[in-house]
Amino acid sequence: MRVLVLLADGCEEMEAVILIDVLRRANWEVTAASIESQKAIRASRGVGLEADVQFDEVDYSTYDLLVLPGGLGGVERLAAHTGVLEALAYFDAQKKWIGSICAAAVVLSKAGVLEHRAFTCYPSIEQELPEVAAWVDQAVVIDAHLITAQGPGSAFEFALTLIAQIADSEQAASVREALLL
Repeated sequence: MRVLVLLADGCEEMEAVILIDVLRRANWEVTAASIESQKAIRASRGVGLEADVQFDEVDYSTYDLLVLPGGLGGVERLAAHTGVLEALAYFDAQKKWIGSICAAAVVLSKAGVLEHRAFTCYPSIEQELPEVAAWVDQAVVIDAHLITAQGPGSAFEFALTLIAQIADSEQAASVREALLL
């Protein structure tokens, strides 16, 4: 499984790091890509993170899953990035897996991915989104090839749900057990 996780200045560090770490524990090939002009980013709580590559260096069409961490500052930057919106539209049209956590639902909405879909996000963010999407107050929500989660506290469950839905529940259970969850 090839996974592309998009990082931007202001992203939620717990969500980004937990997603990358847990998916790599499942032996998935995870590429963290910075949309900034450099690989180094400054996350929402001031934590420095270094992406594997810059977004412009990857061919997103070769990935199986595209994941967006939240964090309001990072979400604003992701939503303003034309390439990110194009990648989301491509993944949605191809029915490839898309994952989003916390405020990143704003980016999904801007790309047109949430229309007539059930989703979740950080509570109160849904009020900023169009009514054509159906917000569900649950930690993780699955709607076809879209998997969304509420926030930092649901990051482990989100990553494990991605593994269970895309690969298999046995692999997810094995990773869960190794994490002592």
